[in-house]
Amino acid sequence: MSIPQLIADARKVVFKLGSNTLADKEGRINPVFLDEFAGQAADLIKKGKQIAIVSSGAQVAGLSTMDKWARKRDIHYRQALCAVGQVELMGAWKRAFEKYNIHIAQILLTQDDFNDPIRTLNMRNTLFTLVDEGIIPIINENDTVSVEEIKIGDNDTLAAQSAVLWSADLLVLFSDIDGLYNKNPKEHPDAELIGEVRDIEAVKQSITIGSANSFGTGGIATKLEAAKRAASYGIPTVLAHGGGCRVLEALAAGTQQGTAFLV
Repeated sequence: MSIPQLIADARKVVFKLGSNTLADKEGRINPVFLDEFAGQAADLIKKGKQIAIVSSGAQVAGLSTMDKWARKRDIHYRQALCAVGQVELMGAWKRAFEKYNIHIAQILLTQDDFNDPIRTLNMRNTLFTLVDEGIIPIINENDTVSVEEIKIGDNDTLAAQSAVLWSADLLVLFSDIDGLYNKNPKEHPDAELIGEVRDIEAVKQSITIGSANSFGTGGIATKLEAAKRAASYGIPTVLAHGGGCRVLEALAAGTQQGTAFLV
């Protein structure tokens, strides 16, 4: 099935936006991108779709605000930086969506929340209530309280868990690459894009997996695991470049390439 068909058929869509997608060349949250994305999301909502967003960028936004902490690596400063940045990030999303009379809501989660059945039920009920009322949930890891024992670790995983929690029809992972390649396209000009994947374990054996990127916490391996988790619950995944011009419209029209992980 093609990516445009997957988008057309899906009613409930989770979009994951990584730090590299949200940041400009200076490493600051890019309001132009957010405004453009919000407008396209509003168009999808008018067409009857429901949307949830898993958004990275708290640390990037924090650095934009508290650049004097840029060189500090102490965990307490890192968590404080995310606490500052989360306010800035949500403010940026609020400004982007309010132009289309759409409210947003913040949901901050840890792995402990997914492991506890009562919290999971409350999270699910909150997600359904928000979306049914036309409010877009903006989901992120609660970095301020996360330690290794309860840390999710990357937002690809969080996006897959959120898609399962919400019983989504489609998961879209936006990154700084066009999709899944047989080897790292940034290092190998002859790398070939894989347009469709039906067996994730098989494709993992046939590709060369690179490292994480500069801003983000996860490389292609985490995206494959996220797609695998979603697929196990019958949810297809699309991996595509998030930095293109009007990316949602381009994917829906088939003018932008990507990788579809089918179930």
